[in-house]
Amino acid sequence: MIVPKKLEKGDKIGVIAPSRPITEEGLEAMNESILLMESSGFSIEFGKYVFQNTLGYSATAKQKAEDINAMFANQEIKAIFCASGGANSNSTFAYLDYEVIKKNPKILCGFSDSTSLTNMITQKTGLVTFSGATFKALTSWQTPYGYEQVIKRFVKQETSLKEKDEQFVSLQEGVAEGRLIGGNLRLTADMSARNLCFRLYR
Repeated sequence: MIVPKKLEKGDKIGVIAPSRPITEEGLEAMNESILLMESSGFSIEFGKYVFQNTLGYSATAKQKAEDINAMFANQEIKAIFCASGGANSNSTFAYLDYEVIKKNPKILCGFSDSTSLTNMITQKTGLVTFSGATFKALTSWQTPYGYEQVIKRFVKQETSLKEKDEQFVSLQEGVAEGRLIGGNLRLTADMSARNLCFRLYR
């Protein structure tokens, strides 16, 4: 597995929209997220097609894939956040340059529909990707939890799941080791079913 480097103050963060585009309704939260991350010492760069609504629900698959490939190829970008959730990030798979992604490992984070993208990239390249806050969610949630977790995981490299005053009970003592694959359960099941059908009818 390929583990991307952590974020440092001064790094540039890229924002892509593999699911739904950034719309007028989401601009306020996006601008607030920009201000928040800039106040934390980061700069922000948006993909060429994040505001594009070519199909009425998003940019085309090729346009979205072009943004993803460009963000990985850009040496100035140190982490990539999906703008928000939505649908159809799986339409980009055929147009992704997995060799470019593998040769330029960096943090890739998103949730909901975006997890089909993160899981596919992990499968194809071995890059460890992250199910976590979208760029919009850094400020659109009712609490600062998403932002705090981004800083905790990607900057401070803290791996503890326990928050202040939380308590955990062990159901089975011991140590386990392995790969953790997560994300949107419906999409994960759909991807598994498609892979099974492909193997059966190939």
